[in-house]
Amino acid sequence: MPANGLELSSPAFSSGGKIPSKYTFDGSDISPPLNISGAKGESLAIIMDDPDASGGTFTHWLIWNIPANTTQIPEGIPQEETVGELGNAIQGTNDFGEIGYRGPKPPEGEKHEYRIFLYTLDRGLDLNPEASRDGLEEAMEGHLIQKTKISGYYER
Repeated sequence: MPANGLELSSPAFSSGGKIPSKYTFDGSDISPPLNISGAKGESLAIIMDDPDASGGTFTHWLIWNIPANTTQIPEGIPQEETVGELGNAIQGTNDFGEIGYRGPKPPEGEKHEYRIFLYTLDRGLDLNPEASRDGLEEAMEGHLIQKTKISGYYER
């Protein structure tokens, strides 16, 4: 689903397809590889969530200040505040209360959708690593250039 030329994909799963268990709580629980093209602006941000969670949308990953010329995000981004291999991008606090990526973990017998949103911004964000999704979304207000997403599902 490109938006103004912005495209996001993963070599690990097709959009709308099943997320391999390697990228989930049941597997290695590492972030999936992502490919990006058509980004404009100064920086990129990613939010991954589960809109099917029983308590409302559950955030699995927040990362921002990725250089806009980034075309690939490798799998297994470390759960650290600052990611040197992505131009010192910053990771926020997910709804597990941890920094970085935590994979799908739906209740047994449930199939959930997981969305990965990609945003291009006109500047980097002055936001601390412990920031939550609300803080990231507030910081992005007025700076969004492009937005797109891919989604996948996982069932336990």
